[in-house]
Formats: sequence, C-alpha cells, structure tokens
Amino acid sequence: MNIFEELKARGLVFQTTDEDALIKALTEGQVSYYTGYDPTADSLHLGHLVAILTSRRLQLAGHKPYALVGGATGLIGDPSFKDAERSLQTKETVLEWSDKIKGQLGQFLDFEHGQNKAELVNNYDWFSQLSFIDFLRDVGKYFTVNYMMSKDSVKKRIETGISYTEFAYQIMQGYDFYELNTKYNVTLQIGGSDQWGNMTAGTELLRRKADKVGHVMTVPLITDATGKKFGKSEGNAVWLDASKTSPYEMYQFWLNVMDDDAIRFLKIFTFLSLDEIAEIDRQFQAARHERLAQKTLAREVVTLVHGEAAYKQALKITEQLFAGQIKELSAKELKQGLSNVPNYQVQDQDSRNLVDLLVAAKISPSKRQAREDITTGAIYLNGERIQDLAYQLTDADKIDDQLTVIRRGKKKYAVLTY
Repeated sequence: MNIFEELKARGLVFQTTDEDALIKALTEGQVSYYTGYDPTADSLHLGHLVAILTSRRLQLAGHKPYALVGGATGLIGDPSFKDAERSLQTKETVLEWSDKIKGQLGQFLDFEHGQNKAELVNNYDWFSQLSFIDFLRDVGKYFTVNYMMSKDSVKKRIETGISYTEFAYQIMQGYDFYELNTKYNVTLQIGGSDQWGNMTAGTELLRRKADKVGHVMTVPLITDATGKKFGKSEGNAVWLDASKTSPYEMYQFWLNVMDDDAIRFLKIFTFLSLDEIAEIDRQFQAARHERLAQKTLAREVVTLVHGEAAYKQALKITEQLFAGQIKELSAKELKQGLSNVPNYQVQDQDSRNLVDLLVAAKISPSKRQAREDITTGAIYLNGERIQDLAYQLTDADKIDDQLTVIRRGKKKYAVLTY
C-alpha cells in the first residue's frame, strides 16, 4: 500500500481538503509538508506525538518535513476549543521553550541525512520583520470577518468573549502556510483535528493571494477514558520530557490503557508493521488478561521516546514493586516508581520508633492503630514484614542512605526521606 493508504489503515487520517488530489501528490513525487508546534510549555506532550510520528512516517516514505516552531504564534495563543483565553508569556520564556521543543523534535525526525532531511523553521523569523500595516494590507485583506467568524474555534468563544489577539490567530497560521509555500514550496500542512479551521485559513490564503492549491490533513485527537484530549490545559498531559513525566510513569500510562484502545494505539504510536500488529491482536484477543497489547505498546513507545535503557529500567521498577522486592531497586528507581505516594521528611528530633513514625508520616491514624497494624502483620519496611512493636529504624533501613519505603497492607505506600 502507498503511504496515504497506510496512514488511513492506522487510523491517522481524520480530514483532508481533497483526498484524491493529496493521494496523487504523495504518489507522484516528493511532497514538502509542515507541522507547527507552539511553545506553550517547556515540553511537548503525548497530544503532539501523533502528528510528530505521522510526520516521521511521511519522511520515511520519501517526503520532506518542515518542523515549524511557533515563536510568534506562541506569543499570541491559539483559541481553538479553549474555554478561556491563554495566559500570555514573555518573549524570553517563549524563546526558552522554543529551544527545548527544537531539541525534542530532533529525537523523532531526521534533520541530517538525505535529500528529504527535515528542516526546522520558526515563524518569529518572518513575523518579526512584518509591520502591522503591511500585515493588514498584504494578508488581512484576503479574509472576511464572516469567514473568520464561521470557524468552530471562534464560534465556541463568541459567547464568553474572544480578544482580537486570539481572533487574529487563524490569519497568522494561514500566513505561515503561505510563507513556507513561497520559500520552500511546502504544499501540505498536518495537524490535529482541532486545528482544521486554522489550517484551512492557510489554503484559503494560498488560493486568494497566490492562486495556488495547498493540502491539509488532520490527524485524530487522542482522548483518555473520560473523553478528554491529552494536553496541559486539560490537566492530564503525559510529557515527552523525562523530568516532567518519568519513563516509569509513561510506561504505567500505556500499561493501563483500556483493552478497546490498545490495538488502536499500537497502530498510531508505534512503527510495528500492520501485519505484526494483526498478530499481536490475535494473541491479545485469545488471552486479554495477559495484556500483551498494552505491554507491547508500553515497550515500543517508552523505547521510542526515552530509549531502551529507560524502558528496561521502567520494566524493572514495575516488576520489583509488584513483587514487593523493594531492596532490589535503587533510591533513584524508587523515586520514579513511588513519585506519587505520600512523602515524609524525617526530622532530627523525630523518634525512630516504628510506631511513632507511622503516626508522624500519617500512615496509621493513631498509635493504637499503628500498634494493631504492626502486630497483625500489615506493615512492611523496604518490602519486609515487621511485627516488633519496639522496632527502631536505623541507617541499615535507609536505601542508598536516602529513603525508607513503608507499606501498609497491600497497596498503601509512603516514603520516608532523610
């Protein structure tokens, strides 16, 4: 199958401006295309990864990607399907975030080899040279207010209020397409389905201002089990930066996706062939409880984003925590695996008696309950059951001289740090 057919088979084509014309362009020669990434945070997240990997698939098929970092549009803020206006960031902050995003894109696109090596561009380079008067005369005149008001991204905000700043965003994104077409003969834009209105503003400007045809292809927005899309404004972002979402946390995210989503996500987020995925699906349906699809998904995506060593560490943390083998893990690994559990900083004046520490760390609600927890065998120290009411914690109970892990019952963890 050709690249467009493969993208469709993987569930990566949501909308196109003219499917037949796009297929013809992709099969008859090399297409230059772009995807834009506004620096609205210091890292890209899972919501961006669909478009990034789609861009990589097209590059592997011989087409040429342009990765656009929105140094200018990032200063304005995209209103698309937001309930309220974004907070404006300083130029210094946007510049810093732009640099970080450039580094992350280099993990997925090939910027060094071949005639179709990826190119990195920043729309601040042309918008900073464009005066407001020139922008209104040379760009704004090609858009009617009626056309701009018809966009779903604007309609949703009319009732609650939208500033002229955000209202003009679609024209800025449209001008990006025009500029890239003029300079680099870019004829295709790829983005999330929530960007359809902004993206078609680009094809409209190309048609009106240059009498040229541009193509738009949107990829589906990936949502969680509640139907929310993944993103920082939704509060459920899975970041590509390991310091914001650890490889272990990303591994757990994929390991816990719903059965009905697992095969679909394998097609979207991995480079396994469709035949390989079909075989995984066959085995998965025969024994869903073994979670083969989720385990494969977690392995492939964590390896892709963070590397094989990070995947192996995430797998080790998962297996050892499940088995309760706390002492098999380093303090660094435990900080990854237990990053979301309660943490108690032990003070010099604190008693080292286990009963007292259980209460101080709020693992047990009272000394009476703490004593009962210990005598009934519900308390584990670094994976080992402790039933001695007089037990005193010593340096021997510290892992790497940094922390002690306490478990109450099967699932309630707490970390003591020193």
